[in-house]
Amino acid sequence: MNIVCLDLEGVLVPEIWIAFSEASGIPELRRTTRDEPDYDKLMKWRINLLKERGMKLKDVQNTIATIDPLPGALEFMEELRSMTQVLILSDTFTEFAMPLMKKLRWPTIFCNSLVISEDGFIDDFKMRIQNSKLSTVRALQSIGFETIAAGDSYNDLDMILNSKAGFLFRSTEKIKADYPQLPAFEEYSELLEAIRKLY
Repeated sequence: MNIVCLDLEGVLVPEIWIAFSEASGIPELRRTTRDEPDYDKLMKWRINLLKERGMKLKDVQNTIATIDPLPGALEFMEELRSMTQVLILSDTFTEFAMPLMKKLRWPTIFCNSLVISEDGFIDDFKMRIQNSKLSTVRALQSIGFETIAAGDSYNDLDMILNSKAGFLFRSTEKIKADYPQLPAFEEYSELLEAIRKLY
């Protein structure tokens, strides 16, 4: 039995941090996992920068409330979910993801959580599990699923490379060049067709 594991940001919705960077006027926050492979380092840097600029969780959430799924993402998800089980594996946080899940009609998402101070600042973050995407794919495989994975960033590569089939979707030229063995798509129709061929 197959299960499709998808990244969230850059695949189904715009990058949250890039949207917040533009809304807040903090250009440094455009840095994402496409640029920095070390997620722990990236998040600690973001949290420190937010505190320096006096930005609280609600400031980020106000921007997230304005974000819509990427054009075609909802239709892609509905078609995909009509033929298979789909699980979103994301390094984002529950506090960020819920408004976006509502707009995608509540697919299942496994993500992380934030530690919020009494005065509303993001103090820290709690990862659900170490190497969450790879750990989840391996756990699914251990209970009889074959995984099919797609994502766009460095932190997606482990789940993509360790799945029965894996795809890059709207990735960077550098990642595509570094992993030429991975099929790379730009359109939902192409990704859907590639997945459909596995059924």
